[in-house]
Amino acid sequence: MLVTNPANGEVIAELADTTADELSASVERARAFQPIWADRPIAERIEAIRKFRAHLLYRYDELAAILTSETGKPISQARGEIDGVIPRLDYFVDHVEAVVDDEVARLDDGSGLEEVISHEPLGVVANISAWNYPYFVGANVFVPALLTGNAVLYKPSELASLTGQAIAEMLWGSGVPEEVFALVIGDGAVGAALVDQPIDGVFFTGSYPTGRAIATAAAGRMIPVQLELGGKDPVYVCDDVDIAAAAASLADGAFYNAGQSCCSVERIYVHRSIADAFVDSFLSAVDGLVVGDPTDDATSIGPLTRAAQIEVLEAQVADAVAKGATLRTGGGRVHGGGGAWFEPTVLTDVTHEMAVMRDESFGPIIGIQTVTDDTEALALMNDTAYGLTAGVYATDEPRATELLDRVSSGSVYWNCCDRVSPRLPWSGRGHSGIGSTLSRSGIRAFTRPKAWHLRHP
Repeated sequence: MLVTNPANGEVIAELADTTADELSASVERARAFQPIWADRPIAERIEAIRKFRAHLLYRYDELAAILTSETGKPISQARGEIDGVIPRLDYFVDHVEAVVDDEVARLDDGSGLEEVISHEPLGVVANISAWNYPYFVGANVFVPALLTGNAVLYKPSELASLTGQAIAEMLWGSGVPEEVFALVIGDGAVGAALVDQPIDGVFFTGSYPTGRAIATAAAGRMIPVQLELGGKDPVYVCDDVDIAAAAASLADGAFYNAGQSCCSVERIYVHRSIADAFVDSFLSAVDGLVVGDPTDDATSIGPLTRAAQIEVLEAQVADAVAKGATLRTGGGRVHGGGGAWFEPTVLTDVTHEMAVMRDESFGPIIGIQTVTDDTEALALMNDTAYGLTAGVYATDEPRATELLDRVSSGSVYWNCCDRVSPRLPWSGRGHSGIGSTLSRSGIRAFTRPKAWHLRHP
């Protein structure tokens, strides 16, 4: 497998795909070693993750450079991802013991019965991860999985394989046996072969079509399937906001990481009384974004990681313009340099007849639609097959919270966007997936309960 730099198309590494025999052998070894890992005191597993944390900080600049080289993520954002994963590791190690501790209830009825719930690891799980935030979405799975005593077959995206390789090396160097954390390298075909292995759970982050295929492949095997999928995340800007502040915040939320985030702002609805002023402020904020060399600290938008996504974006622009949208800035690919570049793009006068307001874009493009009131905004926000995040910008908190209470979405934001917290569950509805990562729920997802009925003599 060739690893290429999306900024210039150059090959930067060649890795050997995991073969079918190697995959089967890894599963067998994981099956044999998982009980040994689970039997270790939880303090030892916690210490391994703490050492992994130290490796991340020690190799900080090197790891950020690797991430930028294979995904095109601007170097400042690559560093930001490593910075951001540290609090997640801290949350997991600080809370895992309380989450997996036995729950005891002694019946006060003279029967002598005691009831206990224990939490056992699932066993051997597959972690098929994503390229856009490999540290975030990977650690959301493999860290709580390892802490709770599971063995992990970890397949990073083929577009972030060097980062995945570095993650595996750091975990092995931190005391996690290679048999317990097995690295699987390859494309979607290798991922499909992994799902077909005799595993005890599959945890996937990626697109809805691939997630649906995984769910279908695992159906009937009675194993947990957790899918963290995409979104078409809406935000409504009310008429009482600080227009400039809201516009700057939403421009960042829409274009950070070139819009290649499942929780990027993908649709904006703005109250008609402030629409013109908001669009002007938004365009000004977009104009201040720096498109350029991702290794430059000043760059805010780099290339697209997947060159094929350019055709999706071009099609959305063409469809919108043909149906009456106004192209306010951008709209096409950036030629030259050999990489996968697309201009920051803003469309107004959009409607839900256009693909840009219905289908996930996953790139530096946004549609802004004017609405007459809160009722229309809410109806449009809920007019989607997805349900990952949604936001409202408003000065009036009761107004905002009432709207957010009625939005069908796993996460909601008031006066903020594109934000994830280790203390809160990350979950989706509809085509945005099933299950949750992060929070105590995300730790417990890697365990199964056992009910104990104990009669004392």
